[in-house]
Amino acid sequence: MKTLGKQYVSSHVIIYEAIGFIVVTLIIWLNELLDIPFFLLGAEPTPSNWRESVFETVLILLLGGMVILVTRRLFRRMKYLEGTLPVCACCKKIRDEHGNWRSIESYISDGSDAVFSHGICPECAEQYYPEYNPYKKSSDPTKNI
Repeated sequence: MKTLGKQYVSSHVIIYEAIGFIVVTLIIWLNELLDIPFFLLGAEPTPSNWRESVFETVLILLLGGMVILVTRRLFRRMKYLEGTLPVCACCKKIRDEHGNWRSIESYISDGSDAVFSHGICPECAEQYYPEYNPYKKSSDPTKNI
């Protein structure tokens, strides 16, 4: 399954945001020119007030510009992995783009904001530390901590 790249997704999100703000601006002007509540809902007709529409348009465009700017900054800051990662079948190290073999922890930490904490799974605890296995149920209640 092919994944969409970060550049593709970010540009499309920004385009959809811009379209949304343009549509809101068009609705404001259509309402000002056609008096939509009067025609659709039978409300009292209201006089045109183009100064108010200009003011609302400026505010919406400023807000839209700020939202798009923040979105662009967020997408630039966002880090993620994509593509195929060559992993050693034995030690699980990852080969980076320079051909160096690195631990999974260092590779992911360098490419993201992830922080690692280590523990031990029940299977490895049984295999490597059977006498200290915290997952093992003991008949002596003082040993179960």
